[in-house]
Amino acid sequence: MCGICGEISYSGQPALAALGRVNDAMQARGPDAAGLYMQGGVALGHRRLSILDLSAAAEQPMIDAALGLGIAFNGCIYNFRELRGELQAKGYRFFSDGDTEVILKAYHAWGNACVQRFKGMFAFALWERDSGRVVLARDRLGIKPLYYTEGAGFFRFASSLPALLTGGGVDTSIDRTALHHFFSFHAAVPAPRTILNGVKKLEPATLLTIEPDGTQHRERYWQFNVGQQRPTDRAMSEEEWSDALLDAMTSAVDRRRVADVPVGVLLSGGLDSSLLVALLSKLGHEDIRTFSIGFDAVGKHAGDEFYYSDIIARTFGTNHEQIRIGGERVLEALPGAIAAMSEPMVSHDAVAFYLLSSEVAKRVKVVQSGQGADEVFGGYSWYPGFLSANDAVQQYQNAYFDWKQADLQRLLAPELLGDDLSRELVERFFADHGGASAVDKVLQIDTEIMMVDDPVKRVDNMTMAFGLEARVPFLDHEVVELAARMPAELKVKNGGKHILKETARRCVPAEVIDRPKGYFPVPSLRYLRGPFLDYVRDVLNDDKARTRGLYQRDFIDHMLRNPEAEMSPKGHSRLWQAALLEAWLQTHGV
Repeated sequence: MCGICGEISYSGQPALAALGRVNDAMQARGPDAAGLYMQGGVALGHRRLSILDLSAAAEQPMIDAALGLGIAFNGCIYNFRELRGELQAKGYRFFSDGDTEVILKAYHAWGNACVQRFKGMFAFALWERDSGRVVLARDRLGIKPLYYTEGAGFFRFASSLPALLTGGGVDTSIDRTALHHFFSFHAAVPAPRTILNGVKKLEPATLLTIEPDGTQHRERYWQFNVGQQRPTDRAMSEEEWSDALLDAMTSAVDRRRVADVPVGVLLSGGLDSSLLVALLSKLGHEDIRTFSIGFDAVGKHAGDEFYYSDIIARTFGTNHEQIRIGGERVLEALPGAIAAMSEPMVSHDAVAFYLLSSEVAKRVKVVQSGQGADEVFGGYSWYPGFLSANDAVQQYQNAYFDWKQADLQRLLAPELLGDDLSRELVERFFADHGGASAVDKVLQIDTEIMMVDDPVKRVDNMTMAFGLEARVPFLDHEVVELAARMPAELKVKNGGKHILKETARRCVPAEVIDRPKGYFPVPSLRYLRGPFLDYVRDVLNDDKARTRGLYQRDFIDHMLRNPEAEMSPKGHSRLWQAALLEAWLQTHGV
């Protein structure tokens, strides 16, 4: 796991000084080494976090002069050793022991189709010396980020949006459509948009080929369809689905053990991370290191789930650490967490992951984490209602949207608000999946779009702020494909994640499986009081906020006077959402 960047100049040499600033801005993503390489109209940059092949032979940008290829790569190809064996059988010789060189050789052997063979998470830029062509790629589920900006005669890209801004020449005006999505979709802005007009992000499962003259070609190389079954699937019993799921999850966890450094687990005390620990134990992984975080309670809302994480730690004999965070540390960490966000994120657990990562990174370099299980296996409370939905779009809007159009008319400056763009996106998406049931459409949009730009992005950004690599077994593409084929009722019945719960009963204590569903708790950001309210007030009253004019001042004043009066349908603070966006813009000099 690392940070990558690069620039393609269509009429001369890349601006190496600007690219150097971009690369330096990603130092946290790759604290172990840095490199820049330029030839002709192409420059590549890299910040290294050493996980596989710790030697200098694996440093990047990696150039294979014999093949005429170069690469800057972020991520991990878990099956690289098997691919290396295939390539050696074809006659390829290797000068390093990691996965980066395997990508180079795989591209030379199989071209763009090489990505079909990769099992892992990745974003990379691959350069062909002789043609001058550059190929950008992002993994199937968007686990690794890749942003880009285009100017007069150049194309520049990086793992981080704020890093791109340091290179200059970026249009930082607000994208009105993205702004609407930000407030509707709990801060998720679907690719290729970002909150800024001048920055885009490569879509998951996409290859973008850029020719020396600037011609671009996009290729979607993978697609899953929730509810689309094979002929043999219809005869499968629940027990057979459970057997298949256990096998797939065991393989996914096993793959993500590959590393030349110790691997730990972020243990929340919920079903998902508990299952990861159980499977690691089943695989014979000894001395499992687990980490849990807790915060001060606010009113009736507890700030930790240590009771349940302790059950798992005792059951499997893990080397477990509880990390307790006082309210003052949450407040102190907010500026750092916001600075680490590639895009503004309103979920309360962003700062929780930031603080947890700051401590865990002192102990290990790699962790497994449970993100994605709720979307892939139907874990949210609103999913069962879609089994009998008459108007799926309206029901989805009622369940998911933080702000509806009438709410945004009170909040946003009139010139920034047009049609109900977020509802229109959902309508188009559901229409494109017209043959699927309502619940399958919802699971599809949540896994394909909302998950990528909320929990997945959050975990990458907050862990990489401290050079910690997070691996997410529930987003193994074979697990996602299997879940997509399962009957919807097997996933969403009995309160959600039914098939995952029943599978977990083979190895996880029932007390953890049957507990009420919890969330990563940060009560102080759900209820803005005291110094947290003061922080929000300072952000929204800052001269930059008033000059920017995103919001209608009377409504902001109303929320500041009554900070708990405006809550989303899921109980999130709308005041925090408005303040977070403005704080992110101020932090990154926009």
